[in-house]
Amino acid sequence: MEIEEALNTLDIPPFVTKGEIKKRYKVLASLYHPDRCDDTSKMIAINSAYETIMEYIDNYRYSFDSSEVSKQLPYGAHKEKFKP
Repeated sequence: MEIEEALNTLDIPPFVTKGEIKKRYKVLASLYHPDRCDDTSKMIAINSAYETIMEYIDNYRYSFDSSEVSKQLPYGAHKEKFKP
């Protein structure tokens, strides 16, 4: 499964935390669990999407370049401008 398809399957926005992804998965898993829903294909798709996204996150290569860090933590960049 491609990452775009996985995001659509779990209905996840482009900017989201790992915790929000897990929360969304749990909600969908409880709704479409085979004990509650006759359509097992939906649960299979949800599981596959979750695994795809988690694999992407676990294998993501982080950049600690100062410009990238300041994009994620704008307060730090702001603080640097106003050093006493």
